[in-house]
Amino acid sequence: MPRPTFIVAEPEPEQALSTRKLVLETAKYNVLTAYSGRETVELAQQFPKVDALVIHSELDGMNWQQVVKEVRKIHREMPVVLLSAGLGVDRKLADHTVSSYEPEELLHLVRGLFGDPRPSPSRRIEEAS
Repeated sequence: MPRPTFIVAEPEPEQALSTRKLVLETAKYNVLTAYSGRETVELAQQFPKVDALVIHSELDGMNWQQVVKEVRKIHREMPVVLLSAGLGVDRKLADHTVSSYEPEELLHLVRGLFGDPRPSPSRRIEEAS
C-alpha cells in the first residue's frame, strides 16, 4: 500500500521543517513542502496524487483561503487540515483544524484519516520470514 502524501504549506522554513520532519515524515508519511501560496498551488499542479493539504493560516503571498480554492480546482476532494495559532481565523474552507502548537494532534488526525503507514508488528514478522 502506498504511503499517503501531503502538501505542507508553512510560512517559515523552520516551522515547515518542524512539522515535516518531526511529525509527518517521522511517522512515515510522504511530504511535499511549500513556503508560499503560489508554491503550494504549483506543487498541487505538479503532483497528481496528493492525499491532503496541511496549511498554516498565516501563509505568505496569498491568504490560505485563496490557496485552498486554487488547490481544490486541481484536487477537488482533497481534505484540508488548517494549522491555526489563533481563534480569530475563519475556518470555513478547512475540513479539519488543528492548533499549530499541537504536533501530536496533527499526527493523531492524519492517522485517523489515512491510517498508520508504518508496518504493524505482525507484518514485520511475516516480512522477515
